[in-house]
Amino acid sequence: MPYIKAHYHPFLFILITMCAMAELGLTAYLISVGNESRNWPSARYHSLLIFFEFNAVWTTLFGAAYMLWIVDGAVHFLASIASSIVWLAITSALWGAAAGMMHNTRTGGDCNWISSSSTSVNGVLPCDPPQELSVSSCRETLTVEAVGWVLFGLCVLTLVATCMWVRTSKRGYVSAGYKPGM
Repeated sequence: MPYIKAHYHPFLFILITMCAMAELGLTAYLISVGNESRNWPSARYHSLLIFFEFNAVWTTLFGAAYMLWIVDGAVHFLASIASSIVWLAITSALWGAAAGMMHNTRTGGDCNWISSSSTSVNGVLPCDPPQELSVSSCRETLTVEAVGWVLFGLCVLTLVATCMWVRTSKRGYVSAGYKPGM
């Protein structure tokens, strides 16, 4: 099992960190555009974007730190497997809550939750089909939710894999003082 530990853990943390960076950029862009145009479909949507932004910053910082600690081979408390499990559990809960709330706020794949009476951004209503060089706000919102679900899944996968690794490595451990049959 040491082979598995040495190889899957850094890659899962790299995936988590990279997805969080993508979410960070997208939510920062959506918040910036919304603040400039003062065009928010609802106060809940604006709050959810800020929550996604917090989750993305949290995940990027700690994911990168864990990734560096794993590669560096650090042995302090914050780099321990126990703290990794706690962080993954908290992060999974945050991403699951955010993606679930966005799904309930959005209510459908066709973005019909954005009122058609809202003002336009650069002459394009948020629910209009994508124009030649612009991307629909609806599609961006769907992407925010999708990346949130991906991050939730990656965190849960990493959490389960870490717990399974701990469980299997404890089974294989035999104390030097233990002698079978005595």
